[in-house]
Amino acid sequence: MIRMKRALVLAAVVGTLAIADLAFAQKEAEEGPTSWLNFIVLKEDNGKPVRNASVIMHPVDPHGKQERGGMELKTDPDGKANFNGIPYGKLRVQVLASGFQTYGDDFDIEKPKMEITIKLKPPKGQLSIYGNQPADAGSAPKQNPPPPDQNDKKPN
Repeated sequence: MIRMKRALVLAAVVGTLAIADLAFAQKEAEEGPTSWLNFIVLKEDNGKPVRNASVIMHPVDPHGKQERGGMELKTDPDGKANFNGIPYGKLRVQVLASGFQTYGDDFDIEKPKMEITIKLKPPKGQLSIYGNQPADAGSAPKQNPPPPDQNDKKPN
């Protein structure tokens, strides 16, 4: 009697797993294949990992337009982030991290597993509208002195 109950439970578990596997295969066939993406975010100047960088992914349609929706990942202390289930096709990736230039590029997702290494650059100096000299990022823009006050003129 106990053996029969175990056999029935085992048959139920195997049957449930088979149905789940069939449903997953059917879903993948309807939606197409997906990829496991591994991102590695590094500093360009020394190759060290960038922790807590935001890796933002957006699907791109065949005309190159960014589609609605998207997903954001955060890098770990080793500069790594990964996600499984990205559909094949174009994917727009942006990476934002404090103290670095924003990175953006489109990738063709076409393999079951892909590794994408992104090297972030330090910020560039800003240009001032008051001259062609690069300004320090933290300094105030240079201003022309105010015109002389008309009341300060001496009578002739």
